[in-house]
Amino acid sequence: MQRISKIKINGKRAAVLGNDYDCWYYQTMSLNDSVYTESTAYLFAKTFFTPSLRPSVLKCVPSIFINFFGRQFLASFLPGKIPVSKVDHILDKKIPFKPSWVAIYIDFIQFWIRMLTFFLRRYGRKAYAPVRDFIYSIGRIYECAAEVYTKNLSTTERPFYIARPRFFLIHMADPHLMCIPSLHVMIAVHSYTMFSVIAKKLGAEEKLKEQIEEMKHGALAICQAILFVKQHSVNCIPTALYAMTCFDPVNFPRDEAERFTNQLFSPPPRADESLRKIKVHPAASPITKINEEDKTEIRSHILSLYNQFLSERDESRPWYEPLLKFLKSFT
Repeated sequence: MQRISKIKINGKRAAVLGNDYDCWYYQTMSLNDSVYTESTAYLFAKTFFTPSLRPSVLKCVPSIFINFFGRQFLASFLPGKIPVSKVDHILDKKIPFKPSWVAIYIDFIQFWIRMLTFFLRRYGRKAYAPVRDFIYSIGRIYECAAEVYTKNLSTTERPFYIARPRFFLIHMADPHLMCIPSLHVMIAVHSYTMFSVIAKKLGAEEKLKEQIEEMKHGALAICQAILFVKQHSVNCIPTALYAMTCFDPVNFPRDEAERFTNQLFSPPPRADESLRKIKVHPAASPITKINEEDKTEIRSHILSLYNQFLSERDESRPWYEPLLKFLKSFT
């Protein structure tokens, strides 16, 4: 039986169950304090009317459309130009298909947009520089992932399920040819790590401790959602974690990748009822049970592949070569 210890957050009692890898928290933030209540439309308006922010958006948005939608639809209309690897793993069968996770799955764009709105609304001009840098970095992540996509595409088995409108949208908008590395995972990881970095730059790291925790749990929920809606294989997660360590080794080193992986499939954070009403909030994650032995095996596989890629990396050669080698093993 796991040990339960008591701590205090903002003067209120909270509980932490077990160790750092299997834990949940009674979060005490109010609805107005949550990153998840922020508007996504606010960021578009703010960046459009702010000259110092506008160039970053004008560079980021084309990168997203060219490197994800453009390249992917071109590949689907002109098959055979780029090899396609089917990257499913036998462990995928141990993860149930749960359509109820789709709201969290498609939230990954709003995930980072809300985060920037949070900083701009609360810190104003002080947040301009880090927000601008973050928007530029999102565009670079798409370019980074495209270094793999332009050489070897990847896909997985996904059920043709359109009973829910969101799944119909997914099938229409995503030809499903860019699984490795997973942009869902890359962006979710980058968002939660940079939230902490930006908070520190603004001198608000201590004040925003709960929001930092909220963002990390949000990233974990997105990474779980890609598996539960069968849009990715367990093989897609370690490739994305490796890509992020190459992209940002300072803020996402090996030990952070290991901590993050070991928290996958942990119980969702406990929160106020008002937060649980937000369907995409990590505290509102659908209850989905997986055998404990299977969870351990999946985490172990993710870490094993992640460490394999790091060991194969040669600093004198392109970062993506271990991933291309891995993709070629399927073809």
